Amino acid sequence: MNELSMRGSRIGALSYENDLHVVPAARQVLQYVCPEGHATVIPFSIEAEDIPHTWGCRCGREAKATSTLENMASTDVKEERYVRTHWDMLLERRTIGELEELLNERLALLHAHELPALKSA
Repeated sequence: MNELSMRGSRIGALSYENDLHVVPAARQVLQYVCPEGHATVIPFSIEAEDIPHTWGCRCGREAKATSTLENMASTDVKEERYVRTHWDMLLERRTIGELEELLNERLALLHAHELPALKSA
C-alpha cells in the first residue's frame, strides 16, 4: 500500500468539505407548464440573461413559463428560422404546371419501358 495515501479514507468516496457558512447564490425560480398539465420548476441565477420562454417537458411537449420576469420581456422572443424543405427549393425553380408536365413525361416513359436503368453502386 502506498504510504502517501491517507489511512482510513477511501479515495474520492467522501468529501471532507461542509456547507457551513456558505451562502448560496441568489436564484429566481420559474415554473413551466405543458399542455398536459405537467409542471416543472427550474431555478435560474439572478444574473441569468437568456432565460428560455419554453422548456422541454418530460412528456416531450413544449412547456411554457407561467410567470414573467424582468429578463423575459415578450419583445425579446426570437423568431424561429424557417427551414426550407426540398419541396420549397423545388418550387423556387419550377411551377406546379411544369412539375405536372415533367411527371407525365416520366410516367409515359416508365409505362413504355424506355427509362434508362439506374446504376447501383
